[in-house]
Amino acid sequence: MINRKLIHLLNQQVRYINKNLNERIQDHDLYNAQWSILYFLHENGAKTQTEITNYFHVNAPTITRTVKRMEENGWINRVVGQDRRHQYIELSHDAKEKYKEIEKVVSEHEEEMLSNLSREEKELLLSLLQKLK
Repeated sequence: MINRKLIHLLNQQVRYINKNLNERIQDHDLYNAQWSILYFLHENGAKTQTEITNYFHVNAPTITRTVKRMEENGWINRVVGQDRRHQYIELSHDAKEKYKEIEKVVSEHEEEMLSNLSREEKELLLSLLQKLK
């Protein structure tokens, strides 16, 4: 019974966190899933769509739709790799320019979401979440 309650609560908290973030970044015409991809590309450089799909543990059509929307909105560009069989997705020039401003909004959101936890509790939560697989 505790497993069900724990997983249910974890899912509910994630939904709340995502809903709150969506509200904060909607002025930038972004949603949480798109922000996550922007953050991933910012931290890791250009990646293939398969690499993005594998990183986020979602179905390929989900990433395909999100990436297509992001490309239409000017957040990302597709570039051909050296062997021409691979296309890479990278941040657009505009996304790179707007990144710091959006990151500030996201950081404020993260601070608020975690404000009731001490540093030690945050470290413990991080450690526990890393054990989940």
